[in-house]
Amino acid sequence: MRKMKAMKTEEDAYGQEIWAYYSGRDSFEIVERDDGYFDASNGPKAYFSEYEDWSLSEKKSLEFVKGRVLDIGCGAGRHSLYLQNKGFDVLGIDNSPLAIKVCKLRGLKKLKLCQLKT
Repeated sequence: MRKMKAMKTEEDAYGQEIWAYYSGRDSFEIVERDDGYFDASNGPKAYFSEYEDWSLSEKKSLEFVKGRVLDIGCGAGRHSLYLQNKGFDVLGIDNSPLAIKVCKLRGLKKLKLCQLKT
């Protein structure tokens, strides 16, 4: 069995962005995908948005949630927290230690750090 490699804080770019925003500091996000797409986003504010500010498609998709919930790549936890507050049994997982920390501080009860094996 291979040992899990812990991500170093300085390697956790996404987590740093989430942590900075949560801590009240300015942060921004540049998106670069494998297919060559490159763009500057509106920043992490959306990751902390409330249900009222979500798109109609996000709201509609949550109408189909049943049973236990696994939120893969939970980020700052907005969907997980919403569903937890609605009474669902939610497990949020992410590969970012700082994102997991932010979710804990925001009140998400069940979290798991899932990092790549090397």
